[in-house]
Amino acid sequence: MDPALLRERELFKKRALSTPAVEKRQASSDSGSSKKKKPKVEKESSSGSKHSSESTNGNFNIKTSSGYKFGCLAKIVNYMKTRHQNGDTHFLTLEEILDETKLLDISMKQKQWLMTEALVNNPKIDIRDGTYGFKPKYNLKDKKALLRLLDKHDQLGLGGVLLDDVEEGLPNSAKAIKALGDQIIFVTRPDKKKILFYNDKHCQFVVDEEFQKLWRSVPVDSIDEEKIDEYLKKQGISSMQETGPKKALPVQKRKKQSGQRKRHFKTHNNHLAGVLEDYSDGVPVKK
Repeated sequence: MDPALLRERELFKKRALSTPAVEKRQASSDSGSSKKKKPKVEKESSSGSKHSSESTNGNFNIKTSSGYKFGCLAKIVNYMKTRHQNGDTHFLTLEEILDETKLLDISMKQKQWLMTEALVNNPKIDIRDGTYGFKPKYNLKDKKALLRLLDKHDQLGLGGVLLDDVEEGLPNSAKAIKALGDQIIFVTRPDKKKILFYNDKHCQFVVDEEFQKLWRSVPVDSIDEEKIDEYLKKQGISSMQETGPKKALPVQKRKKQSGQRKRHFKTHNNHLAGVLEDYSDGVPVKK
């Protein structure tokens, strides 16, 4: 073997022994990292169980909240109104109402609240011997009752009746109104609500043209509604009251007074003007 190669081999071994080498253990580092990551998974699972418990508690508390109570009350009132409009005007017990509205899962505390407070104090619910029924503004049985109501309003100068109130109090109102035909008159207000008036056919007569000219020749532009109403009252005539929405009057701002007010001070002891002496400079020396 070549002696030069042998010398280089020995030098390489010496250099290799003189430089220390550190090995990296990948297996141990991987196991350590896996141990560190495990608690995070546990935290995530614990937070998930926490959210699930909170959600279940939230679902449980919905039925005990005040919003749920008033929602049940609104459902009952709307149901009683609908059945009254359909002609079912007989009264029901609370258990029958809860059965028909599918509210059998409410608690005894909520039932007590409905019986002692909610239904008793509701203006749309009528109570008779422990049973409940709907209480409309006008309790109308048929089309004849509606015609009598409109005639009464016309005779007393009360104006018309809202269609919403008629539909609320008259069972099968659409059929009854259609049957009355031209005996009633519809007028639409600026807010799109319809008013029903009695059509008094005895007031339908031909007015002479000369009288119409005289009527139109009288100017009333300078007279406001209050003066016209006052004049009619003096003549013993009642004017029809307006049932439409009232316009809000603009609020007038107060004007600031210009300049400062002069203050007036009271003067005392004017009747002793010649008797009193001034001692502001000290006591005067007697001569």
